[in-house]
Amino acid sequence: MPLEESGWLRTTDGGVEYRWIAPAANQDSDTALVLLHEGLGCVDLWRDFPDHLAQRTGHGVFAWSRIGYGSSDPCELPRPLTYMHHEGQQSLPEVLAQIDAEHIVLVGHSDGASIAAIHAGSVPDPRLRGVVLMAPHFFAEQVSIDSIAEAKTAYDTGNLREGLARYHGDNVDVAFRGWNDAWLDPDFRHWDLTEFLPRIAVPVLFIQGREDQYGSLAQLEVLKEHLVVPLESRVLDECRHSPQRDQQGATLDTICHFLELLESD
Repeated sequence: MPLEESGWLRTTDGGVEYRWIAPAANQDSDTALVLLHEGLGCVDLWRDFPDHLAQRTGHGVFAWSRIGYGSSDPCELPRPLTYMHHEGQQSLPEVLAQIDAEHIVLVGHSDGASIAAIHAGSVPDPRLRGVVLMAPHFFAEQVSIDSIAEAKTAYDTGNLREGLARYHGDNVDVAFRGWNDAWLDPDFRHWDLTEFLPRIAVPVLFIQGREDQYGSLAQLEVLKEHLVVPLESRVLDECRHSPQRDQQGATLDTICHFLELLESD
């Protein structure tokens, strides 16, 4: 069944909201770009990035809010420290099964990029053509933990909760605590996804801001060490943790070039 412009999909964990930008009528595209949001993101927090991505590439763009985010159904807390594994290996396949496209390219940001890597490295998916990883985490760094601790202070004593509530509504505490409490759990320091990287069987694009406050370029070095498929990478100056916002033009250019490479194979 063709997707509406917005709506709900059912998953084992509950209902998830989505937004679908279909290919333009004059575009003969059989590819869907599937966006996976960050640890505090949702459909609306992608802002105008999906629209520009659809316009620039001519492909359909699908964005959805994971359980506990945006207007999707809530989840129980605390989230297990393996919550990204669950998302990549169970939730994402259930969502992808409801997207009618011959080819899929995952475009993940932060936690969403980690989820994309888990999926690509563990779930057989013949439709998957490529993976775009923006500011991914493959292991826990001290810089990440320090910045996430600062976010907790801003949420508890500042105006971060109020700002996030505009996007997450009644899910605001679930969204924040589920992410923040997991990352600040002492056992999360042992969290590591490098086992999935050699199993990724499609080309990968890595994008990160040089001033990323949530991770260092050690993530890129780990990717280079473990990946066995073609890797494209771009480090953006004057860019922090969100390339799609801080350097949207350069990010779109880089993704478009990567997609051209995929289509030329």
